[in-house]
Amino acid sequence: MNMLATLPDTYIRCEHIWFCFISISMMISYFLLLLLPLSLALPFEQRGFWDFGIDGDADGLTVMMRDEEEGSALLPTELPPFEIPMCPFGCQCHLKVVQCSDLALTSVPQNLPTDTKLLDLQNNRITELKENDFKGLTNLYALSLVNNHISKVHPKAFAPLKHLQKLYFSRNLLTAVPKNLPPSLVELRIHDNHIKKVPASTFSGLGSMNCIEMGGNPLQNSGFEPGAFKGLKLSYLRISEAKLTGVPKDLPDSLHELHLDQNQIQAIELEDLRRYKQLYRLGLGYNKIRNIENGSLSYLPNLRELHLENNQLTHVPKGLADMKYLQVVYLHSNNITQVNVDDFCPRSYHMKKSFYNGISLYGNPVQYWEVQPATFRCVTDRLAIHFGNYKK
Repeated sequence: MNMLATLPDTYIRCEHIWFCFISISMMISYFLLLLLPLSLALPFEQRGFWDFGIDGDADGLTVMMRDEEEGSALLPTELPPFEIPMCPFGCQCHLKVVQCSDLALTSVPQNLPTDTKLLDLQNNRITELKENDFKGLTNLYALSLVNNHISKVHPKAFAPLKHLQKLYFSRNLLTAVPKNLPPSLVELRIHDNHIKKVPASTFSGLGSMNCIEMGGNPLQNSGFEPGAFKGLKLSYLRISEAKLTGVPKDLPDSLHELHLDQNQIQAIELEDLRRYKQLYRLGLGYNKIRNIENGSLSYLPNLRELHLENNQLTHVPKGLADMKYLQVVYLHSNNITQVNVDDFCPRSYHMKKSFYNGISLYGNPVQYWEVQPATFRCVTDRLAIHFGNYKK
């Protein structure tokens, strides 16, 4: 509708200049009166979350409201709660590793993350492992309890640890190997405790066990009951710094490494090594061995490394020349006075599969200049032979 058509004819015809000015003023006032209702409208006030869509697409608002009723729209108040990983006070948790060492703890901390793979509790003051200390830690792979004061372990303490493979229990106050160790266990280090006896079936059900370190305990030969290691397929066993007077009987015949150093062994008898045909490293250093019975070493056809240092031998053990794969022999700090030409090497080159790369003879009362050069004909290099001045 044309608003000028509603004006009187006198406003349109301006025959006089003054009259036209008055007419124009009246026209402006008329237009202002038309705009007055718009200026009196109230300012916008948001009353609800969807008010911004009222003046927009009504169909879009309808769809959004319907989605809300059907549950497809996720309002801010319906967002899932954000879970903050728990970490015991004072500990450090990162990449499934929980480190709680050197905190003077007297017990295992609570609220440990259930996805923990490695738990470090060493160098604390823990005295006991209780039934629920490791509850929920079904993914734990390695547990270190080294250097605590643990003397008591609940029979069910390790029950939740279905996948534990490495248990480090050294330097505590245990008087016996803990019972009911996880069947998944592969490595057990329990040296420097107060264990005096290993009863039969101590390691029953641990078919996956590969390594046991139990040196530094006051173990005697009588402390190992028959069947103590029954069922084990160990590759590595160390019983050093104990009170052994001979090689223990009935050790696993699967052993690749046997370390009995720093004991009180006085002799190696013919039957001592008969069952260990897979040994490739034997540690007998720092004992009191005076004699190794002839033929004893013939049961070790795969031996690569032999430690006999710091003993009381008076001659090179018989049988070394027949060991095809022997490469390293430690004989230093004994009472050997003579080295014969055939002590180390066979007469035929074809009998030796691996040449020596290390023979130590220093610290013995042997005159090295009297040893014939042919004695070391199966040695890779002359620098592999270690002589030295003998000083009493």
